[in-house]
Amino acid sequence: MSGKTELAGLTEAETAAWAKEHGMPAFRGRQIFQWIHRGADFSEMTSLPADLRSRLAEEAVAQPVSIRLERVSRIDGTVKFLYALADGNCVEGVLMRYHYGASLCISTQVGCRMGCRFCASTLEGRVRDLSAGEMLGEILAANRYLQEKGEKDRVSHVVMMGSGEPLDNYENVIRFLKLLREENGIRMSLRNVSLSTCGLVPQMRQLAGEDLPVTLCVSLHAPNDEIRRRTMPIANRYSMDEILQACREYIEKTGRRVIFEYAMADGVNSAPEHARELAGRLRGMQCHVNLIPLNVVKERDLRGVREETVRQFLETLKEEHISATRRREMGDDIEGACGQLRRKTLQDGKTAE
Repeated sequence: MSGKTELAGLTEAETAAWAKEHGMPAFRGRQIFQWIHRGADFSEMTSLPADLRSRLAEEAVAQPVSIRLERVSRIDGTVKFLYALADGNCVEGVLMRYHYGASLCISTQVGCRMGCRFCASTLEGRVRDLSAGEMLGEILAANRYLQEKGEKDRVSHVVMMGSGEPLDNYENVIRFLKLLREENGIRMSLRNVSLSTCGLVPQMRQLAGEDLPVTLCVSLHAPNDEIRRRTMPIANRYSMDEILQACREYIEKTGRRVIFEYAMADGVNSAPEHARELAGRLRGMQCHVNLIPLNVVKERDLRGVREETVRQFLETLKEEHISATRRREMGDDIEGACGQLRRKTLQDGKTAE
């Protein structure tokens, strides 16, 4: 890295303190903070003297993330971003439009080390964690994109389901969440943030005590430990009983329901008896099941399911009095699965060499 201070990762008070340490009045720090959260680079901070802007560019980084590539779905307008980071790495994000506003799926790590068989993000392993400023930078870059397109919407909802396991990058993720609710920053309600985990039990318990009311989403993808171990290596460390107990504690401490993500793979976890077994594990819990027809990754041997299979599974859960829906598919024509666009770009780069 350049050694420059990444200002996007600082709170307003920290930015003011940094400014004072560098011989500036504290109010300059507050100005810089507000400009950064509008997506501006130093050259665009017109309320600052020109010589100060030049000096800042030498000592710090305002926007640690830029959009390297975008793909727009012809089906529904969903946008897939390939984000460029300052060290040459790249991650992905997905901008989705709903009736309630713009939602952005962000990455929390470059790659992932969890090894789930249905995910492209983990094929290259984990390269490094993203900083809190880089995670915020994904949102700032998307907001800038919307502004330049002349759209009135800004990102109002965040889904932490891109590349990486958020709870494997715990401290940076917690700092990022606190940055989201800074008074003079983005000011996003954390109730509009969903955090997805494959089931890191100690960190799930720790998150429950942080007083950060995010929606916890757990990638379950199986009704029992035996099936889960076939597709998710983390299942060898934490059992479903341990994960579900951590979920119950999260619900009790936060008052918020837990979302269970369930990617359906043909011949693995998608039969009616699997639905009944899953219902038995979840009965009585304040939760919702989000069924996801598997987005096939060519490097993997798992297959997707027919629509009739999804419908039957969903009906079985509802008969068992489990709240469930089928996830709406968006951006199917733009490399929808996590990590696919990044992986293709890396492969194309190697080919070019």
